[in-house]
Amino acid sequence: MPNQWSPSSWRAHPIKQQPTWPDEGEYDAALKQIASMPPLVFAGEARSLQSALARVAAGNAFLLQAGDCAESFDDFSADNIREKLRVILQMAIVLTYSMGVPVVKVGRMAGQFAKPRSADTERVGDLDIASFRGHIVNDAAPTEAARIPDPERLVRAYHQSSSTLNLVRAFTKGGFAALDRVHAWNQEFVATSPQGQRYDRLGVEIDRALRFMAAIGMDTESNSSLREVDVWTSHEALLLGYEEALTRRDSTTGNWYDCSAHMLWIGERTRDLDSAHVEFLSGVGNPIGCKVGPSMTGEELIALCERLNPAMIPGRLTLISRMGADQVEDRLRPLLRAVRESGHPVVWACDPMHGNTYTAENGRKTRHFESVVNEIEGFVRAHRAEGTWPGGIHVELTGEDVTECLGGGDDVSDLDHRYETVCDPRLNGRQGLELAFRTAELVRGDATND
Repeated sequence: MPNQWSPSSWRAHPIKQQPTWPDEGEYDAALKQIASMPPLVFAGEARSLQSALARVAAGNAFLLQAGDCAESFDDFSADNIREKLRVILQMAIVLTYSMGVPVVKVGRMAGQFAKPRSADTERVGDLDIASFRGHIVNDAAPTEAARIPDPERLVRAYHQSSSTLNLVRAFTKGGFAALDRVHAWNQEFVATSPQGQRYDRLGVEIDRALRFMAAIGMDTESNSSLREVDVWTSHEALLLGYEEALTRRDSTTGNWYDCSAHMLWIGERTRDLDSAHVEFLSGVGNPIGCKVGPSMTGEELIALCERLNPAMIPGRLTLISRMGADQVEDRLRPLLRAVRESGHPVVWACDPMHGNTYTAENGRKTRHFESVVNEIEGFVRAHRAEGTWPGGIHVELTGEDVTECLGGGDDVSDLDHRYETVCDPRLNGRQGLELAFRTAELVRGDATND
């Protein structure tokens, strides 16, 4: 940790993507209330995730980071959390079984509320109103009143994150994630798809393996590695007042940890070397990520690595490439080479979503499934050419049967049918499962469709 760092030292640095709170007194009161509340996660959990990510950095595991583009206050329910978790578990099973390496599962959940925007305002009719910045700040309704930032939303986001974490821990440790329930994870709308049927065949093979283990005397009923999984949480550390309020000193090590999530990342719009966001995350002990877009140079990237992980701790830093399918290979290879030659032990993950967003004819933002796959393919080719490990994927998805991204095995073409996102378009369960199979094939180096 830098010698001059403190949880508030970011305040002396230039900052972007912050709302203008209309009442500073109410804003300060909300942050004080959050600061008095229990941490959402614990330092030891963050260290366990860092150890798991160190295995990814060494090429011995794979990272699956997935979840909502922006969590919603309106659609919060146990069912939604369970279905999102179910898709992540399904994808992880496919990746683990097909690639033969452990999968580190990190959800974009329990805190992914704030969203950066390309402009502070948007035009609605004859009015310019404040942009929607996520339910932690304001409401998505296109009115002036709804877009006024409300500090009470910070407190509400804390409580929803706490409830989400409680459910995730219950599901992952209470039997829902047991390996013998692979078939039970197959939702009806996934089970009826070609990829769902392919997943079901994989489940039959897993059942056969479990029966064999039991037959030779292994206790599969009480083996925790077969009945429990670790799913960590993550979000973009955008609202630094909120993040500071949840930053606590670890009693075991004396280091500071941002206890709002196990992992935090810096976005493409806030990664300037002297920015408040880089300053803040440089000093917390959590594993952290940084988005890497097509404008990044090798010199800039090495400077960020040295700023965010000067001790070169394996698993501390994940670089999340978001280039766009048409330029990922050419743009990424020089960066892979620069980081490899610098000796920084980073995790490289591919965000194939954000560089492939466009506006469809009906005015809705969307992504095409094949562009998503093509970016992962270019990501893998770049790593293969440079002799580095394509360590993971970072995707926006939901467990709901939405129609927000075009294409996929079911060839989604009607965006208006169920376009429900509060911000960016997400993959649905079928598309997520298909992406897992396609990704495993690309990393393995084949393109079979058995």
